[in-house]
Amino acid sequence: MHETDRSNRPGRDRRRDRLGDRRRHRLGDRRDRRRDRSRDRRTSLRAAALAGLIAALSVTAGDAGARIFPFGPHHRAVNDLNNQFIPFHARLWDLLHGRAEGGLLLNWQSGWGTSFLPDLGTYLTSPFAPLVALFPRDRIDLAVYLVGVLKTGVAAAAMTWLLLTLRRGGPRWWAAGVLGASYALCGWSVTEAAYNPMWLDGLIAFPLLCLVGEWVLRGRRPVLGPLVVAVAWTANFYTAYMATLGAALVLLVRLVTAGGGVREAVRVLVRAAGATVLGIALAAPVLVPVFLGSRHAHPGWVSEFRAAGWEDVLARALPATYDFFTPAVFVGTGTLLAAAALCFHRAVPVRERCGWAGLAVAVALSFQWEPTHLAWHVFQTPNGSPYRQTFVLAGVLVIAAWQALAPGWPGVRALLGGAGLLGLLALGALGSGLAGAWSHALFGAGLLAAGGALLLARRGRAVPLAALLLAGALAGQAAATTAYADRARLGRLDDYPAWGAPHDGRFRAVSDASGWPAYRTDPGRMQLSGNDPLLLGGEGGAYYSSHTPAVLTRTMAALGAGWTSRGRSLQSLDNPVTDAVFAVGARARGTVDGPVRVTRAAVPPLVTVRPAGTPRFGPSPFRNQELLLGARVYEDPAPDGSCRPGTGVYLWAPDYNGTVRLAGPGRGARGATDGVRQAGRGGAPAAPGAVRPTPPGAARGPAGATDGAPAAGRPVRMIGGRPRYQAALQPLGASPGPGSRVVFDRPAPREWSVGCLDRSRLAAAVARLRATGAVRVEVRDDGVRAHLPPGSTGTAVLAAPRIAGWRCGDAPAGAYLGLVATPVRGTVVDCTFRPPGLRAGAAVGGAGALLLALAAVRRRMPRPSGRPLPGDDTRETFKVTSKSWASRTRPSTSPSW
Repeated sequence: MHETDRSNRPGRDRRRDRLGDRRRHRLGDRRDRRRDRSRDRRTSLRAAALAGLIAALSVTAGDAGARIFPFGPHHRAVNDLNNQFIPFHARLWDLLHGRAEGGLLLNWQSGWGTSFLPDLGTYLTSPFAPLVALFPRDRIDLAVYLVGVLKTGVAAAAMTWLLLTLRRGGPRWWAAGVLGASYALCGWSVTEAAYNPMWLDGLIAFPLLCLVGEWVLRGRRPVLGPLVVAVAWTANFYTAYMATLGAALVLLVRLVTAGGGVREAVRVLVRAAGATVLGIALAAPVLVPVFLGSRHAHPGWVSEFRAAGWEDVLARALPATYDFFTPAVFVGTGTLLAAAALCFHRAVPVRERCGWAGLAVAVALSFQWEPTHLAWHVFQTPNGSPYRQTFVLAGVLVIAAWQALAPGWPGVRALLGGAGLLGLLALGALGSGLAGAWSHALFGAGLLAAGGALLLARRGRAVPLAALLLAGALAGQAAATTAYADRARLGRLDDYPAWGAPHDGRFRAVSDASGWPAYRTDPGRMQLSGNDPLLLGGEGGAYYSSHTPAVLTRTMAALGAGWTSRGRSLQSLDNPVTDAVFAVGARARGTVDGPVRVTRAAVPPLVTVRPAGTPRFGPSPFRNQELLLGARVYEDPAPDGSCRPGTGVYLWAPDYNGTVRLAGPGRGARGATDGVRQAGRGGAPAAPGAVRPTPPGAARGPAGATDGAPAAGRPVRMIGGRPRYQAALQPLGASPGPGSRVVFDRPAPREWSVGCLDRSRLAAAVARLRATGAVRVEVRDDGVRAHLPPGSTGTAVLAAPRIAGWRCGDAPAGAYLGLVATPVRGTVVDCTFRPPGLRAGAAVGGAGALLLALAAVRRRMPRPSGRPLPGDDTRETFKVTSKSWASRTRPSTSPSW
């Protein structure tokens, strides 16, 4: 027995030695792979940092060259940047500092009280948005600018990381950094997304979602992938949708160029779809309320798609061009040269050349065909710029350029072929008026610099000079394009001043007059932005958003409010009757650059009691205001068209675009059109001893008010022309008596009428509402609780629009002429607000989180030896078939990843 054991020992020792050798080899391989991954990570970080630096410096250099804010006197806050994005970030600043009226669910500052969660999910859920809280509030526009520059740099870094993940080796790391920067500096970024900062989150999302596709392809990071998708869709769902489509196309090309089997490709696509759906489910608590908020929003501008001329499309590939209705496909001449050289680069397999070049052409063509154009935009032509998906084409071009450089620097033949294609592009752009001499000169200079840099790099000589040429050409062209777009926007779009003395004055005045929730303080109609209550404080009627509720627009329009953007940008209605209805006890008045004064008035509380019943609005805003107030306060003009002396003259001319004034007896203007039409309501006769209004600018105590009307004879500007604009019901001043008339500086509109406001009747109506209204009102971030006088009967009305989501007691709230209402039952009224979709979104998000947690647990569970999970073997992407799905251990010159 002992002899047998001795005879077996050598064999056992040999087997033990062989097992030990295998373990040592495996440990060595793991150490090597760990070392390689660490080296690759350092290389990627270095390249990403270079890309971010080039992108940030190029953008700021372009803005400085244009002398645009914050580097010069020219305004930067154009269009929606000033009207929406900066005010909403100011609202976020207030929320983060605990100074906002309302919370995440209710915004008590805009539109008399609106849902805030849809706006939050549309404008403010970017991971970068909270950074504005680090700046002073009066530097909010600077904060938004710097966050935008940071996003541009991060997009460059993300694209660079993607490029080095797709294919390592080959050219030096700095080439990937320059290409990544060219993506972030594409024409779409510096001309379109520059004043739509939330779109820059989509610029970041595209390379990140392509990375998720790579992880799925390699069977790696099954938990991180859905989280990245969730962050991208939460940050900005609109551009994330486009980025997701683009990433799916990139993944398809990766599968086709790899040359694997159909079955394995289907498995990869199923895993990718699963990761995407799971990520979107995680974002559902934000996405579902946003979607339902859009369904309840007032419809905006509906436009039809018109394809851009191809000569204009080609011209937008050149630097220093600008146009609102063409795709800004500029990505730098060096990137275009490398992408064009791909078609002639023999070191790249034919399948890859055809795949990436074909994808770039297909994406470009999809922009010009209506069905695919609609697919890019969730099957609805967008309001404004119709080519918002252009950043995806820029990303595809950059990836194609990297596929041309990664196997090795292209030779002279490939570069000449690419230069020939770019020459044809420049010739085609000659027929467009968008590209001037400077555009062609910059394009030619960039082509020479990029071509020389690639030739120097190929020969291994003066590599630092090659890097400087390539990066310098890109930075120069991008800075020139940025500066050109900055100046062009000022000439074509509305621009507004950066925060300055007028903002400071109004902000202090509104803050000092605040009395919320006892009464509202409206920042007025000076229109420093379309969302002055968010920007300057207070609780007003102005509101501009993609989610402006349709019920709010209808109610405000019926009362005579003005609007722009086809009803989505509502203006504050400066009228003493509506101020009483909406409990505006303090209102700021003045000019944009002049002094600010605050007028005060005794107004009813936020919750009042009205007789039971459901009145309906009619065509006259004067009558509609009286219905909502519950009293007759307007008189009809006299037969000669004049109002009784001392009454306030108000003009309703919603389609008039011009200047109007109230002329006294015997006064007029040569060439002007004058006349007065009856208000058409059969008003009651004037009460004897009517009180003359307080002169403008004289603030009264609690028992008095001023209507803020201009002095009689002062011209008033009106901007009307439905459906795009509606002029507000305008005060023209106190009536001087018989013979006075309305004078228009242009032909009088077909629809206009005049009402004569009796302030004594208004004061009596306000006194009645104050006597029967709530004795105490408690306002929460999700509702209102009001205590009524004992014995109250009828309908309790909250001075807030009846948007979807209001409940009073155990039932949905009713509506009283567009406002929240509920029958009085006792002395306490308790109404709460929950945005539609919040509960469903939370349920879907919770289910997604549970599935992701189960996937993470399964990933960490011990598994039987010999059955590795997909992706454990980092040397192989997945099972190698006879057609050879490529492994990650192939040399750098391999056509696969």
